[in-house]
Amino acid sequence: MKNNKLLIGYLGLSIVYLLLLLVDQESIAWFMKPLLLPFLILGVYFSGAFSSKKYLLAALTFSWFGDIILLFADRDELFFIVGLIAFLISHIIYILLFNKQLRYKNRKNKAVFWIGVTTIIMYLIIMISILLPNLGDLTIPVFMYALVISTMLLFAFKGFLNWEEPGNWYILIGAIAFVTSDSILAFNKFYTPVVMSSFFIMITYLIAQYLIVVGILKLNKKNSIPFL
Repeated sequence: MKNNKLLIGYLGLSIVYLLLLLVDQESIAWFMKPLLLPFLILGVYFSGAFSSKKYLLAALTFSWFGDIILLFADRDELFFIVGLIAFLISHIIYILLFNKQLRYKNRKNKAVFWIGVTTIIMYLIIMISILLPNLGDLTIPVFMYALVISTMLLFAFKGFLNWEEPGNWYILIGAIAFVTSDSILAFNKFYTPVVMSSFFIMITYLIAQYLIVVGILKLNKKNSIPFL
């Protein structure tokens, strides 16, 4: 199937990109970055029809815009802000996407749910507390972004307790990886430099996008890659 080949192509290109970061060839990786997400976007586009497909395509497209814009973030703070807005929109669409998915089984455990909610709230409080002294004029935008990604994770966790396996696992792990990527980026930019930050930000980000896509396709029975 064409969509499976595109998803595998995404994995292959991502590995090459990450290897370039590992060997300190960021100038070459810079040109490769905009080529990564289109493989996922086309993989979803060529998959069969399902009710939330437009949401998934929109979330990936805004993420792709964010990828491109953030390439220029070191030239002007405005690029960082616009890139932040693009990813903010992407996360909002992911929230809508997760909420739209059908609940196949009602397996929600209230105790587990509230433990998860508490953990996510604690993450938000701790992250903002660490970053707050260094945010300056970006305090409100960064707080709003942190709130939205925490909400995205909450909806992924809520879905995890209701969706059927293995799609629920892919989406939850993908959401956690996404939050991890954004947290490393924020920590590196506003608190203290992180060793190999570009590599760790991108490996978690690329894994996140891939797992969420595969998870959604599995929930909608549109993916059949054998090694998944």
